[in-house]
Amino acid sequence: MTAEKRNIRLPRVAMVTRILFASFLFGTGIMTMGFASNGYPVGDTPDDVGRFMIALEQTGYLIFWVGFFKTVAGGLMFFPRTAPLAVLMSLPYVVNILLYVTFFAHQYLVIGLPDFAACALLIYCYFDWYRPILASPTEQPGPMGTSTSRPSGGDHAF
Repeated sequence: MTAEKRNIRLPRVAMVTRILFASFLFGTGIMTMGFASNGYPVGDTPDDVGRFMIALEQTGYLIFWVGFFKTVAGGLMFFPRTAPLAVLMSLPYVVNILLYVTFFAHQYLVIGLPDFAACALLIYCYFDWYRPILASPTEQPGPMGTSTSRPSGGDHAF
């Protein structure tokens, strides 16, 4: 069995992007947990975004746990060994923010688009690390030394 080669594409760009993105996630994660604990800072006459945030707070949306998850993903991203996992962990948040700023809070596009771009760039840079997840099933030894590429469980596995 050969060892897989996991290269990082554009290593210097990946490192700078990873550190900046990790700092952003970690900082905004702590800030989000603070909002969940202390309430959202909205004005006397909240705009659409302010009303949306108030509604999230009143419905008990899991905003604390979203902030906690962002903080953990940002913290893991600081370390090169756990960065590929942290990038995948941040992907659902980043897609959600991209949709939020695209369809609802247009004034925050300046934050949402670079956020998404950083995650997309890091996925590209760490793509060799994700290749085994995307690979097709390999041939596995079957009974009596024959090889098979079928999943275990036979034809009626499901």
